Amino acid sequence: MKARSVEGGTVTSPQGFVAGATYAGLKVKGGLDVGILYSEAPCFAAGLFTTNRIKAAPVVCSQKHLADGRGRAIVVNSGCANACTGDQGMRDAEAMTELAAKKLGITPGEVVVASTGVIGERLPVERVAAGVEKVSLSREGGHELARAIMTTDTSPKEIAVKVDGGGFVIGGIAKGSGMIHPTLGTLLCFLTTDAAVDGRFLETALRDAVDVSFNMVTIDGDTSPNDTVVILANGMAGNEAFTQGTAAGEAFGEALTEVCTYLARRIAADGEGAGKLIEVTVEGALSIGEARMAARTIAGSPLLKAAVHGCDPNWGRVIAALGRSGAEIDGTRIDLFLDSMCLMAQGVPGTFDRDRAKAVMGRSEVPIRVCLNLADCSATAWGCDLTAEYVAINSEYTT
Repeated sequence: MKARSVEGGTVTSPQGFVAGATYAGLKVKGGLDVGILYSEAPCFAAGLFTTNRIKAAPVVCSQKHLADGRGRAIVVNSGCANACTGDQGMRDAEAMTELAAKKLGITPGEVVVASTGVIGERLPVERVAAGVEKVSLSREGGHELARAIMTTDTSPKEIAVKVDGGGFVIGGIAKGSGMIHPTLGTLLCFLTTDAAVDGRFLETALRDAVDVSFNMVTIDGDTSPNDTVVILANGMAGNEAFTQGTAAGEAFGEALTEVCTYLARRIAADGEGAGKLIEVTVEGALSIGEARMAARTIAGSPLLKAAVHGCDPNWGRVIAALGRSGAEIDGTRIDLFLDSMCLMAQGVPGTFDRDRAKAVMGRSEVPIRVCLNLADCSATAWGCDLTAEYVAINSEYTT
């Protein structure tokens, strides 16, 4: 079974899903800011949430609603995170689920809630309520929903893939631009599929996909109280339920990982103020965990991010970050590549064309590969360059 992209694909591309969004006055600069995603059939559901010890009210609410592995709708707002808002914040999050449930004719327990925006501000529930009433749901509404969840993002992030031979589709949308760092980041990601998937396997497949995608993205070293990744599976493709350890289950997991990886790369490339995507692959590590640790540390190095912005082939930034990553290394075995250019071999600096190296670093995507040559484990992480615009955005976020 092979996954292929669906033209114009989004979170409503799988059968039975509809969505919509509207402007309710939550965003200072205007634009869509309240949206709903809904399945016409009951779903198995799974979610992963922030590892920040400060958890926003919508996260706590959604964790409770997903405890039974079921869910049917997501209601979301941007412009206000509803984080650090005390007991009232919890009541407001629950109110959002009640408003959506009433509109859709389902129970509040079937509704997941998500919010993104400024921390520490009370959610204007009256505006949200008016917005929920105005939302019109359709198969094309996934594109509206992708725009409604944006904050400092410059473009919507959406995709759908169809698995040939499997007869099912997986769709997804995501937002995230700043306060992004493993694990998860200020990101919201909503995934849907019309495949029938065993509920326990759905959670495992989601965790595996997130581990190699969203958990490998770093923009600025911060994580948010609101991070939420949720998948809904309604079974309308009519297949026998996928389970772990089967060929069909493996194909589903691979397709889900492809969707999450695409969205994760889009998030990294759209980091606040970013002009370039940095892709760091670490090969030959002793374990997957150490490969991931090394790749994430390098991709998140402020010095490397600044060097990439300035097209400065100062490869010492990579090696210094590798050395503090905590991964086991042997300095006499390290090979370092910028795209196909070898900058270091067996721990010894190589001779390379600096002008060519600067040209590579001037591309929109800058690939860096580090070979530890200790074993056969590898991992890839994504980040972006560090620019003056990042400072400007975050120095006036609430002003």
